[in-house]
Amino acid sequence: MNARQPERIAVIGAGIVGVSCALHLQRLGAAVTLIDRNEPGNEDAASFGNAGVLARCSVVPVATPGMLRKVPAMLFGADGPLFLRWSYLPRLLPWLIPYIRSSNKKSVEHIARNLAPLLFDSVDEHRALAQGTEAARWVRSCDYVFVYESRAAFERDAFGWHLRQENGFEWTILEGGSIGEFDPALSPKYQLAVVLKDHGMIANPGRYVGDLARSFAAGGGDVVQENIKQVLAGDNEVTLKTAGDDIKADKVIIAAGAWSNLLAADLGANVPLESERGYHLELLGANKQPAQPVMDAARKFVANPVDGALRLAGIVEFGGLNAPPSKGPIELLMRGAKGMLPGLEFEAKRTWMGHRPATVDSLPVIGPAPGNARVTFAYGHHHVGLTAGPKTGRIVAQHVMGLQQNIDLDAFRCDRFG
Repeated sequence: MNARQPERIAVIGAGIVGVSCALHLQRLGAAVTLIDRNEPGNEDAASFGNAGVLARCSVVPVATPGMLRKVPAMLFGADGPLFLRWSYLPRLLPWLIPYIRSSNKKSVEHIARNLAPLLFDSVDEHRALAQGTEAARWVRSCDYVFVYESRAAFERDAFGWHLRQENGFEWTILEGGSIGEFDPALSPKYQLAVVLKDHGMIANPGRYVGDLARSFAAGGGDVVQENIKQVLAGDNEVTLKTAGDDIKADKVIIAAGAWSNLLAADLGANVPLESERGYHLELLGANKQPAQPVMDAARKFVANPVDGALRLAGIVEFGGLNAPPSKGPIELLMRGAKGMLPGLEFEAKRTWMGHRPATVDSLPVIGPAPGNARVTFAYGHHHVGLTAGPKTGRIVAQHVMGLQQNIDLDAFRCDRFG
């Protein structure tokens, strides 16, 4: 009697979410093919260029109550962290209007409540995913620090801190001279710091994802560099259309980040998705850097001492998938770095721009495609893709293999948008 053949599962997208899905499926006994138009860990993936923080406390979305009245200062202020390509605004509006509507108190509480299970144990999830692989060298434990120039500025963020507290997070507050004792590199202009324990960082996100993918390949997984044009889901198998030969699979996971809707829409998914363009600036040979990741709460950027560089990341720009990088966000990050770390000097710099997949309700899409359980979605993680990637991969693998998940996926359904 022949042994039952393992299910053939294809994962489209080799960022942190896709690679996590592939590894977890492989460990559950599936025959997995990981597909991306570029190599895993490539610069196109949002997980390559993010700040590198395992921000388990990031349950508060960008859009919060009172956002609309803050937009002019964020957009037109000298250090405003919001950028917009005005020529793109007509295409953005159908997404932007419901996005702003989701910033009400009830919606934001719903978002935080459902993000918390994805993020809370993220450091442990990363360590479990990377255990026994070369990728484990990049996972570090650390504090995560938010800095403010006054207590009044901190108190204006009370809603967000209350949400974190409601979802199980605790912190220590430092004020005045105690901040300099805690981290001498930080500017004395910061008069209040919030220190959150039990966080983590990935010291080189691109190489981390690449190392995970190499472990997947070494375990017998197939890594295919191909551009998937269309996903055709039938009753008995799924066909992936490419410029060359078709790829056949029993089941497929779409985890292609900001490009996912190009495939998901043909399957009947009505997911309003935009590219929230993110930037990073890396300073090589910097003479100063914080001891741990630090978020400037007013300017919405993070400074993180990653492998061999000081990485500054954050900023929100809306301009679509095709426009070239803008100069303004990089200039803002440079001003922010010099303001945070007085006397900062460096030998060289590198810049990056990438695409965060942003839904209108700030929650990812995790679960089956409409009308066909052979296709599963795993995309739309906004700012928390790196943090939530391994947990998402575990959940998706359990779902695809017919196992019980320890999280309710109802809030992540693709048909929640009507």
